[in-house]
Amino acid sequence: MKEPALLRLHRRITRWPAGTWLFSRAVCFRAPYFASISPRITVLEPGRCEVRIADRRRVHNHIGTVHAIALCNMAELAAGLMTDVTIPTTMRWIPKGMQVEYLKKAVGPMRAVATPLEAPREAAEGYELPVEVVVTDRGGETVFTARIRMWVSPRR
Repeated sequence: MKEPALLRLHRRITRWPAGTWLFSRAVCFRAPYFASISPRITVLEPGRCEVRIADRRRVHNHIGTVHAIALCNMAELAAGLMTDVTIPTTMRWIPKGMQVEYLKKAVGPMRAVATPLEAPREAAEGYELPVEVVVTDRGGETVFTARIRMWVSPRR
């Protein structure tokens, strides 16, 4: 099976000094909205993506915790990248829906880990691929979870 272009790029760039920073910037150049949270993509492999964000004022809400939508952006980014490098290269994806739970105040730097809940497959028709994203704080406590339904369909 052919390796996804995004995964090849990640593997090539992250070997360089400051490679994870550079790769993260490249992703945000391609999808500019995600730059609002200044993500750092630290792990990207089939079946898993890890994204971190620093504790910056720009991601805070009015009470000084990480804003709910910043957590949603982080979750969508991690899920999208993981899906892109996990599904067969003959397939494409788009988020179809997201269900989230805020479990405790999100204080400090955050870490999101995205994994598929089912094995992706090649198919003649589109199908939903559920992805779980767990966001933890510095102490490893879960502060937020998301279940994102990705619509996976054949490339035209």
